[in-house]
Amino acid sequence: MEEILQVDGLSKTFTLSRKQQKIEHTAERRKVAVDNLSFSAYRGEIFGLLGPNGAGKTTTLRMLSTLIRPDSGDAVLDGCSVVSQPEAVRGKIGFLTSELKLEDFFTPNYLFDFFSHLHQVPDDIRAQRKAAMFERFGIDRFAEVKVANLSTGMKQKLSLVISLVHDPEVIIFDEPTNGLDVLTARIVTDYLQELRAAGKTIILSTHIFSLVERLCDRVGVIIDGRLVACGPLAEVCDGLSIEDRFFEMYKEMKGGEE
Repeated sequence: MEEILQVDGLSKTFTLSRKQQKIEHTAERRKVAVDNLSFSAYRGEIFGLLGPNGAGKTTTLRMLSTLIRPDSGDAVLDGCSVVSQPEAVRGKIGFLTSELKLEDFFTPNYLFDFFSHLHQVPDDIRAQRKAAMFERFGIDRFAEVKVANLSTGMKQKLSLVISLVHDPEVIIFDEPTNGLDVLTARIVTDYLQELRAAGKTIILSTHIFSLVERLCDRVGVIIDGRLVACGPLAEVCDGLSIEDRFFEMYKEMKGGEE
């Protein structure tokens, strides 16, 4: 297998506000979100980062996507460093999060064209790609409808489409089915499998065990910012379901706590 992503010792610490301290039930002013994280991902696979809320999954993906800079460590994605070559990395990835907000005033047509121009996609390729993806996700009927008037599911599908206008080799997806109805969630997960079959690499974060079992070739389990297991799904599960194996590891790490 060809390695496309090498994560080496990524760490990130944040300063907590008083409000965040109350939410976290801590007197500590500093929170270690990601602690010396290292793993690899390979071309043409779906790699899942599995962990509970607050484990550091989103922070990790944001560092890989160059949205935030690590305090230490680095990641090399398809030959480019997220620390020293962030612009090159951005040209190679598509990054999608449920927190992506689309401006209500614009239409799917406008947004697809706008992001295509940002990525310098030639006009003829842009037109072909837009026609195919809009039809694939049922956006074509709403191409001139303002975002404000689209359903939540349609907004999520549009977010996915405009994140992939430049046909990236690596797709980084934070909680791919978060907030979606069952029909839209199925459309998105089916498409991720199609992308893998086309040779793309997908890095996704999730706390949903069934999603990992359905999609992921390899998985990294992250708890309190630390990677506690990583490898092929069957190897990590070690004869158990991923849910049972996760809670086994969680109890071991927490010293028997539920």
